[in-house]
Amino acid sequence: MNNQNEQAPLEPIFKLLKFTFVIVPIVAGADKFTNLLTDWENYLNPTIASIIPFSAHTFMMIVGIIEIIAGLIVLKKAQIGGYIVAAWLALIALTLLASLSYIDVAVRDLVMAISAFAMARISKITE
Repeated sequence: MNNQNEQAPLEPIFKLLKFTFVIVPIVAGADKFTNLLTDWENYLNPTIASIIPFSAHTFMMIVGIIEIIAGLIVLKKAQIGGYIVAAWLALIALTLLASLSYIDVAVRDLVMAISAFAMARISKITE
């Protein structure tokens, strides 16, 4: 099977995943400044909150900037961005699991991390 034949059925899947991992990190990152969707500070592991040298709000704004940048990287370089988003989501899930809170969100973030990893792998074929 040549590359063209392999690429065709994956293209719409890749585009959907790429769109998702551009938009969701940018929206979630921007919301760290407004808290319209949720109060993001509630998701911060208390152990991390106790060791950072600034407020939880400031930490979440830094997180928001990182998420916006990650979404933009996916837009420009889906493979690299996909791996970054996958790692980022896995780390978020691990901090939630470590605090034994928001286990449902941790599981969702792990599923999203797997999806971002899959998008990064598919991008090798489609881009």
